[in-house]
Amino acid sequence: MLYAGMVGARRKVAVVGGGPAGLRAAEVASKLGAAVTLYDHKRSVGRKFLVAGKSGLNLTNAAGFEVFTEQYAGGEGFSSARWREYLEAFDNAALRAWASQLGVETFIASGGKVFPESKKAAPLLRRWVMELKSAGVDFRMNCQWVGFRCEGDALFLEFQHRGEVLEAGFDAVVLAMGGASWPETGSDGSWASILETAGVAITKLKSANNGWECDWADSTRAIAEGQPLHHLAIQAGDSSAEGELMVTRYGFEGTPIYRLGSALRAMEAPELVIDFKPMFSVEHMVKKMESARRHFFREARLRWKLSEAVCAIIEQYYGQFASAQRLAEVAKHCCIPLKGPRPVEEAISTAGGVSWAELDARLMLKALPGVYCAGEMIDWEAPTGGYLIQGCFVTGTVAGRAAADSQA
Repeated sequence: MLYAGMVGARRKVAVVGGGPAGLRAAEVASKLGAAVTLYDHKRSVGRKFLVAGKSGLNLTNAAGFEVFTEQYAGGEGFSSARWREYLEAFDNAALRAWASQLGVETFIASGGKVFPESKKAAPLLRRWVMELKSAGVDFRMNCQWVGFRCEGDALFLEFQHRGEVLEAGFDAVVLAMGGASWPETGSDGSWASILETAGVAITKLKSANNGWECDWADSTRAIAEGQPLHHLAIQAGDSSAEGELMVTRYGFEGTPIYRLGSALRAMEAPELVIDFKPMFSVEHMVKKMESARRHFFREARLRWKLSEAVCAIIEQYYGQFASAQRLAEVAKHCCIPLKGPRPVEEAISTAGGVSWAELDARLMLKALPGVYCAGEMIDWEAPTGGYLIQGCFVTGTVAGRAAADSQA
């Protein structure tokens, strides 16, 4: 057994979890003079970071500050004012500057999404890890956190490592082990039971930024599966979003439905209301039908440019139409019931986690002084498009700074 705090005068900080939140916490604490040891139960760090970057690493978003802050939500106790403070301390401009300091320049793409010039995650991650190691951060891989105990001011962590249980003591600990999505990357949510045993309230982890299931008829699936539905205006309860959905074998995927996730989860019977032609009024659409009196779906494909997939979806839920007026009304207000979200393991991220009531303003667990949380372990969520990763960097910054503070 080793109590790291006994060695030298530097504050000893452990970071558990090697995703962006944990790496950022380690970086900040190290720069503030702490001796940092980072643990991860996989063979290497940043696995979810790399998976997220397969189609292009979306680091942040160039949206203005007010728009940016509106993207974040959370469970009971979540404070928008607190998030504003966090973001003011490390905003999207700061994240781009941070990447530039690593030698990775970024550019702004459609929707304000910010990518590295290479669009790849691996080069940035390699440079980041090299910088951390050069700064003295000690990386301990294949170490799965299994428990802890307190002894005076010291926090002793227990890890399972290749069949052995190792223990080490620290002055402060940052827990950044992710939620429960993409468990093959390491974020499997197994930490929840350890904290619950210690008396920390955990909100059940559930899918966020995820697909939703519909009860497609075989005939609808045969036509619509794999087809994009462009230029939609979508509602879920009182919430709305615009953009493109992809029809899948089980239902829908896409940024708009991700943004509506919290609203859909709150509905007893979740459903989408889709306007397939938001640029046109019902009156305009009826007028374009001119003298058509039958075969309205065929005419709608020609005159309204409704796709085969849209027509198949409308026909499944509403059948055939006796008038262009009624078809236009449904095309502008098509209600589609949803069966439920896809499993949490498939989700891009998770909602739920450590309750905000358990954390102080510096993300320290009130029940466990000296233990801080960061990233998706905490009960917050944000849409894709750069907001999610920014939130991980932001909370890692807050927790790393607090953990390195000798007055904490």
